[in-house]
Formats: sequence, structure tokens, C-alpha cells
Amino acid sequence: MTTALAFLERPRVARRRAPASSRDADEAMSRYARGDESAFAAIHEHVAPRLAAYLRRRVREAALVPDLVQQTFLHMHRARHTFRAGSEVLPWAFAIARRQLVDAYRAELGPTVNDVDFEVDQRAPYPCGEQLLAAKEAARRVERALAALSAPQRAALELVKGEGLSLVAAAAALGTTVTGVKLRTHRAYAALRLALEGS
Repeated sequence: MTTALAFLERPRVARRRAPASSRDADEAMSRYARGDESAFAAIHEHVAPRLAAYLRRRVREAALVPDLVQQTFLHMHRARHTFRAGSEVLPWAFAIARRQLVDAYRAELGPTVNDVDFEVDQRAPYPCGEQLLAAKEAARRVERALAALSAPQRAALELVKGEGLSLVAAAAALGTTVTGVKLRTHRAYAALRLALEGS
């Protein structure tokens, strides 16, 4: 029986059927989560090019993109039983890809990851030592606050603010309602504001 991992390793061949739509891919992922290995081809066809485009915008080394796409699919394969039937596969895949980027960054591949683009104002004065210390302390407070968030709050914040998903898409990816996403992000913001008080 053809498995997802074997599918990733075999050479690509031309297909005669129409490309999978978003709805086809979502339904295929629901089937795949239930153990239907044959559904993987439709998922890969729809998600892989979008994942590659997403990752190309976030890494400087284009050669890393195929590896990150494959790693993302490997994690999707391993976590397929956690996918909620009726959810959208693309936001779920993007969330997993983002985790791969964070892991790459933490593994000292940071220079290849475009997490933040800084625009430098040449007219602005360089910060003094006190300002740098205050900025570092604020960053530590935010990092601690993010780590203290509940998993649902952190996931909602990452999808809405980190990935730029709409509330509707984030709700579908998280298996909750738009109101639920709003509540989670509001609580996450409140925790971050509290962490930054006095910084």
C-alpha cells in the first residue's frame, strides 16, 4: 500500500485529473485523518505549492524550502489523528510550517529566517545602553507571557496575528467559533499588556 512517506519520495509525474480545490483538500485531509492513505495525493497537490510559497517569503535560503515543506508534511502525517474533521487543512499546515521555522531558528538557522523585517531610519540616534536594557527586559517579559498563555490562546494569537488569517479561517483551523477566537486573542492581548506594564 502506498504511504504518504513513500509518496513524498517518489518522482513527480504528470496528472490528468483536475487539481484539487480547497474543499477537496479539506475533505481529503478528513479522510486521511481516518486512515485513508489514498487521500494524501489530493492534500499534497493542493497544499505543497502554497506551503512552498509561504516558506519562500520567510527564508532567505531558497534551498531550505523543499526540506521545510517535506518536514511539514512529515509532521502532518504524524499528527493526522489530531486534525478535526470539517476543518481547513491549509491553516493547519501553515501553523505546522511556522513551527518548523521556529524550530529551525532555535537550531541556530536564525540568519536564514525572515521573522521580522526592520526598516532602519538613518536619521534616528542610536539607542543608549539603558534603552537597550529596557528593550531586552521587555522582550523577556513578552517571551515569558507568551510561554504562560494557554495552548488555545497561543494558537489563536499565532494564527490571527502571526499568520494573518481571518477570524473565520482561524476558527475553522482551531475547530471553534469566531467568538471563541476573539475571546482567546483578547485574553492573550491582555496577558501581554500586563507583562509589559512598567517596562
